Amino acid sequence: MDNSIIEKSIDIGGKTVSLETGRLAKQAGGAVLVRSGDTMVLVTATARAEAREGIDFFPLTVDIEERMYAAGKIPGGFIKREARPSEKAILTARLIDRPVRPRFPKGFANEVQLIATILSTDQVNAYDVLALNGASAALTISEVPFQGPIAAVRIGRLGGELIINPTLPQLQEEACDLDLVVAGTADSILMLEAGGNEVSEEIVMQAIQLAQEPIRRICELQLEFREAAGKKKWTFEEYKPDKQLAARVDSICRARLEEANRITDKQERSDRIEQIRASVRDQLVTEESPEEMAREVLELAKAVEKEVVRRSIVLDKRRPDGRGAEEIREISCDVGVAPRTHGSALFTRGQTQAMTLLTLGAVGDYQRIDGLGLEESKRYIHHYNFPPFSVGETGFMRGPKRRDIGHGALAEKALRPMIPAEHEFPYTIRLVSEILESNGSSSMASTCGSTLALMDAGVKVKSPVGGIACGLIVHSACRSCGAVGVFLRRCLECGSEDVDRNYVILTDIAGVEDHLGDMDFKVAGSANGITAIQMDLKIKEGITPDIMAAALEQAKRGREFVLGKMLATLPQARAELSEYAPRILTIQINPDKIGTLIGKGGETIRGLVEEFDVNIDVEEDGTVYITSPGGASAEAVIARINALTKDVEVGDHYVGKVVKTTDFGAFVELKRGTDGLVHISNLSDKRVAKVEDVVKRGQIIEVEVVEIKEDRGKQRIGLKVVDLNPKI
Repeated sequence: MDNSIIEKSIDIGGKTVSLETGRLAKQAGGAVLVRSGDTMVLVTATARAEAREGIDFFPLTVDIEERMYAAGKIPGGFIKREARPSEKAILTARLIDRPVRPRFPKGFANEVQLIATILSTDQVNAYDVLALNGASAALTISEVPFQGPIAAVRIGRLGGELIINPTLPQLQEEACDLDLVVAGTADSILMLEAGGNEVSEEIVMQAIQLAQEPIRRICELQLEFREAAGKKKWTFEEYKPDKQLAARVDSICRARLEEANRITDKQERSDRIEQIRASVRDQLVTEESPEEMAREVLELAKAVEKEVVRRSIVLDKRRPDGRGAEEIREISCDVGVAPRTHGSALFTRGQTQAMTLLTLGAVGDYQRIDGLGLEESKRYIHHYNFPPFSVGETGFMRGPKRRDIGHGALAEKALRPMIPAEHEFPYTIRLVSEILESNGSSSMASTCGSTLALMDAGVKVKSPVGGIACGLIVHSACRSCGAVGVFLRRCLECGSEDVDRNYVILTDIAGVEDHLGDMDFKVAGSANGITAIQMDLKIKEGITPDIMAAALEQAKRGREFVLGKMLATLPQARAELSEYAPRILTIQINPDKIGTLIGKGGETIRGLVEEFDVNIDVEEDGTVYITSPGGASAEAVIARINALTKDVEVGDHYVGKVVKTTDFGAFVELKRGTDGLVHISNLSDKRVAKVEDVVKRGQIIEVEVVEIKEDRGKQRIGLKVVDLNPKI
């Protein structure tokens, strides 16, 4: 066994990124330790030598293993062991899967597993982009026929300046208004993932172009890495159908598929296509034919369907439902659809329908995050549910899938910059988007419905946010050999660059256009700029910057149209919160008085919570949040807290309990830990012979502070009686 250790490094944005192999996990197909600063990720790529029979998809699995030791932490909970993946781990797995999957040969059906184990994190260098680059490097040096390399880089914008490879603390600064991850090949774009604070399309394009040079250099580094440590690749020839059989399938079903392509209803169209496929199979597959032929006939019928749809869109300028390239399906919006929720909205676009329901909670209801990042909690939460009935199917209901988590995170990212700051709106906000129908871009419908639900609840969002999904259909033909396919620069058959390149960018893609198209490009934002982007490509060639720029501008027009429809329903946030929403009042106390408010073992604050039926949350700076179903009890709590924490001053009145009597007066508890003395001369306007003739221990009386003296470092408070029988 070769025990040599190979290491390559590169400077990206002023930080060294290194790749190492040959020391760790040597039985994996490819193992790469990628490092930047003190953040280290071990990425392994392993594949089965045999293909899985009878499947029509590529069985790629990506797992992110966050280890709490990486940040010097012990996992929370009873068992003290890492359990299910965190949301960050799931989103990183999707970040890797999306650009990697298209780079495998068509028809490759061997199981491939990528595992990224986070060994160390310095809380400065993010592990997600390192893991993506490590995944490409591990596949590149393995025996798997990966058509790479690819690479990724993060671009931030801080104080108006674009930064390559920003740190985690920089991304959390208030002045940072863009966090963009770009993945691609040496000369094309494959994937985008971005969050922004109303940034313009021009700035996004500048960031994408800035990313291209470091991506090219990382790809070149991986090629050097493969030269030094790469294994021999498995030979795999992409599937090429029998030309005679393909011609027979085409002659039988093309005309009927062209007719079915004009059906606008999703379910009716799907049923008709299934009938056509079954008819082709019945005509061409006999009892004497092998089962493999049935699968091949079905695949050929699907290929004809794909070519019919794509040709109709690009050459005939006709989409399956008859729309133009930039035409958006009919939109309807409703608010207040669920009467007892704190806010709700129903957003319907064509056959995609999302209902979003909002709950407002106390500050203490925030989500605690037990992970490797800097974020330890969040007060704005967005969840997305995609039940099987939304597409007319049956299925298991066993919690959110990775897709559900990804779509919820995208909507959350789109709206996060618009949520009012905690000091302006001291609530925990939870949005849940229920997808009731789906025929394309349910995540953007979720974003639109969520904006309306926030406004319906009376949340003063900075700006309303809308979202749109765009698609791409590339239909190119080689002038040299006549091959038709998806190639943006040169023919994949003969290598000629004499290519007649045709493509159409589609606004508001339906399900069939997403399934048979080449791009899913989601853009969310306000009228002022972009707040979130997610782009995935299904073509291994990637796209060029000119197509990217055109798609951004087209998405902007679509987003503005959708926002107009939304604001026609609810032009601005409601003036008042829902009557069912809790009321939160805020007061500020001296931080030195926090202990007084909490009391010994939490006794005082628990007593207030139980007495007034409220929630009380205390911050380290002395901010106190009182959450109450109604305002009256919160006002009473504030009065009590003020009495507890306010410094005693001459002239203040208190209603307190007599805790001790003596020959010379009575001690009265003004607040927990603070007593004052009513001298016998101040018990009454008349002469008092004996204290207990006037007051007794345990009696509640009203007193006024008449003097405050310092005696040997202690405060002496003098009182006089105002009322021996006050109304409580």
